[in-house]
Amino acid sequence: MTEPIMKRAMGDGVEIQLAQWEGEEKAILCIHGITANCRCWDVIADALSPSHTVLAMDLRGRGLSGAPSTGYSMEHHSRDILAVLNDLGLEQVVLMGHSLGAFISLIFGAKYPERVDRIILVDGGGKLSEDQLVKVFAGIKPSLDRLGKVLPSFEAYLDLMKEAPFLKDWSQALETYYQYEIEEVAGGVRTNINPVHIEEEGINLGKVDISQVYGEISCPVLILRATEGMLARDDLLLPEDVTERMVREIANARRIDVNGTNHYSIVFQPNGERDQAIREFLRE
Repeated sequence: MTEPIMKRAMGDGVEIQLAQWEGEEKAILCIHGITANCRCWDVIADALSPSHTVLAMDLRGRGLSGAPSTGYSMEHHSRDILAVLNDLGLEQVVLMGHSLGAFISLIFGAKYPERVDRIILVDGGGKLSEDQLVKVFAGIKPSLDRLGKVLPSFEAYLDLMKEAPFLKDWSQALETYYQYEIEEVAGGVRTNINPVHIEEEGINLGKVDISQVYGEISCPVLILRATEGMLARDDLLLPEDVTERMVREIANARRIDVNGTNHYSIVFQPNGERDQAIREFLRE
């Protein structure tokens, strides 16, 4: 696994940390999920570089980016991305977003179409019903529950994460990902994400009707859909009807079902089908 170069860029009044895998063709900017960090992209970046430059940012309040006391919303993240692109001198990028990152990618693509070459949505960006949201939040609850929890050591922290049924096969990539988010505190270690910031993020996300921007996306869009649930069969982020609506209402969208994956394994596990779909989409 190729180790990325870590670098800093200026967001909208906050410093943003990025992981960069050097490459030649189109730059891909990767945006992670609600409680994730830039290292969730290690496996995919390893498959796409060095033919492509892959950049993965820590959203504000996540990873090693700055964490202001407030300001966790689509609007704030969009302004951070714009500032980062300007700071790095990138006129146009491919946006690839997982989960919350998929929503952010769509919002940014609608707001700043001239800065986005194409968009890859990794199991996210769908307009879910209230019932489905309840199922999804039950599915991601173990991931949210780690926030604020102090454990005696990193090994104890890893043991807790290894118990999460949705992570499937444990790997070095998962260990690297969790190591990256750990900070030492009195009594042991914990994730460096403040639960209060995630709560604000969740409230603001609840106010967004993502389907309102579908008609405003003009660039090509690839939807990569996980076919399996996290804790249940039906706690999907992209159920069939939701995915079909996206394909229908986003002008240049197409879907690929990444069979045998769930919301987490679609990014964390090696997957030739997923990588091939991304490469073909980037070549067009």
